[in-house]
Amino acid sequence: MTNKKTAVIIGAGPAGLTAAYELLKRTDIKPIILEMSGDIGGISKTVRYKGNRIDIGGHRFFSKSDRVMEWWLDIMPIASGEEEVNITYQQKTRTVKNEQKTTDGNLVMLVRDRLSRIYYQRKLFLYPLTMSVSTISKLGLFRLFRIMISYGYARLFFRKKEKTLEDFFIKRFGRVLYETFFKDYTEKVWGKPCHEIDAEWGHQRIKKLSVSKTILHALQKLFAKTGEDIAQKKTETSLIERFLYPKFGPGQLWEEVAARITAMGGEIRLHQPVTGVQLAHGTVQSVSTPDGCYSGDYFFSTMPVKDLAAAMKEAVPGPIQEIARGLEYRDFVTVGLLVDKLVLSPDHALVKDNWIYIQENDVRVGRLQIFNNWSPFMVSDPSKVWIGLEYFCNEGDELWSMENQQFINFGIAELEKIGVIRQEDVLDSTLVRMQKTYPAYFGTYHRFDELRNYMDTISNLFLIGRNGMHKYNNADHSMLTAMTAVDNIIGGITDRRNIWEINTEQEYHEEKQTV
Repeated sequence: MTNKKTAVIIGAGPAGLTAAYELLKRTDIKPIILEMSGDIGGISKTVRYKGNRIDIGGHRFFSKSDRVMEWWLDIMPIASGEEEVNITYQQKTRTVKNEQKTTDGNLVMLVRDRLSRIYYQRKLFLYPLTMSVSTISKLGLFRLFRIMISYGYARLFFRKKEKTLEDFFIKRFGRVLYETFFKDYTEKVWGKPCHEIDAEWGHQRIKKLSVSKTILHALQKLFAKTGEDIAQKKTETSLIERFLYPKFGPGQLWEEVAARITAMGGEIRLHQPVTGVQLAHGTVQSVSTPDGCYSGDYFFSTMPVKDLAAAMKEAVPGPIQEIARGLEYRDFVTVGLLVDKLVLSPDHALVKDNWIYIQENDVRVGRLQIFNNWSPFMVSDPSKVWIGLEYFCNEGDELWSMENQQFINFGIAELEKIGVIRQEDVLDSTLVRMQKTYPAYFGTYHRFDELRNYMDTISNLFLIGRNGMHKYNNADHSMLTAMTAVDNIIGGITDRRNIWEINTEQEYHEEKQTV
């Protein structure tokens, strides 16, 4: 009798957990997950603080992939309520109820309205921008005229190849609109001028969003029907109106997936950073952690590919190691503040935004989350406002190295400076640091294909997920990379291109295949 095959999975984020769950449901391969931290969910985890919850970066549960939508709903059904919502996937329609005042249990998805705005010159503008009376009055006729002329010029005469992110923005929005609403925030995110960032970031994150698409979407909203399909497949991702959200944050879903994995016979071992990868004959033989060595038949890696190559040590050719060492990342800090009220609106009412993008260039804060609006269950006291100040930095720089309380005080002062809160209204605070949150499209990224091609020659190794592939994927993309890797194992497919194609084409790779 042959021994059962084993898959060693590095990382307990969305990609790693999805791979393990798919293996258990569809094969007889046993997954062993090695997670370097003590948490489940990676950057999709939910951080708890005194009954309040922080969603790292914000996670909208929305996908144009039928497979992902069905996967989510099989784990967490939508909460019952009054309004019916249609979800169409795999040529079927599921009618469900929208959460209103009560829910049936805790392991449920809520249907949330999306609102994001840009904070610029101490005023709030809808994002994506709309040419409403409010927007026009806030911009002023002269700036609006300049935006229109600049946009027209870009659409008619911008012909050069898009090499940089600045090219990407200008071609779609014109220089004036780019400098007004995109430049400062984007440069906060990456810590570099937009003309030094590869245009591929725009193609992956914004894709087909344009002024014309935004105007068309605004017109379509006038004729929208209630109970419309929440999948919104004909809507650009940046323009979606509603999304699903776990009652207690994204980590709730991944903790449930982890529980199912262990119940089905899989293993999850926390505090197990991979420090060594042993190669022989074009395959991974085993990986090492401080507690021991793990051998297997298949290996899935969601750890930063930079660290994976370093763990392979001298087995990796020098030029490949050079590329890996030169890959760059942006790190992330969230300052959580519990406040009595915000001062953004005249009556101090709670604004309805999920995110507010801070386009002001006199502060370092990049984005503001209002957790109450993601789910009312994210805050322990609904009479208070629970917000997250998002800062983008590099590990070891001035921001990252601040002592916790100093950083919190810095954040409070910045929000007070731009008129968002008053210091005396702050009731409590905390801080969360996340390393390597955003794989960057500079450094040695222009040579990344060489690194990718080398890794793809290792026959039993699958790079999946955001950091595993050094690709700015959303959670649904990361899940699809894991699902596709399992598909390949089951189908005996050795070519990795179908994994790498996810989130590179106009539509997700899964949707291009015949159902």
